[in-house]
Parts: sequence; structure tokens; C-alpha cells
Amino acid sequence: MRWESWADFWAMGGYGLYVWGSMGVTFLLMALEVFLARQARLRAEREVLQTQALNQQDGEAA
Repeated sequence: MRWESWADFWAMGGYGLYVWGSMGVTFLLMALEVFLARQARLRAEREVLQTQALNQQDGEAA
């Protein structure tokens, strides 16, 4: 498809709102997925470290 101007490109033949809205929602959801995955990883690492610390304390007390 050929666009005669940037305005035509952004309008996408009358479907610009749908196209760019879909792109925006997709980008936001992908960014949210990365954020949530990092939070889950940090939470899991913290739990592992806490468990290891408790196991060390139990080993020293025995």
C-alpha cells in the first residue's frame, strides 16, 4: 500500500484508530507481562533465600 503523506499513513485508509489502538494495547500488555514476570522472579528468589536461611538456622541449632 502506498501513502501519499504521513497523514495518510497514520489514518491507515480509515482504520488508523483500530490499527494504532491495537498496536498500543498490544505494546502495553507485553510491557505488563515483562513487569509481572520480573516481579514473580524476584518474589521466588526472595522465598528461596528465606528458605535457605531457615534451613541453615535449623542445621546450626541441631
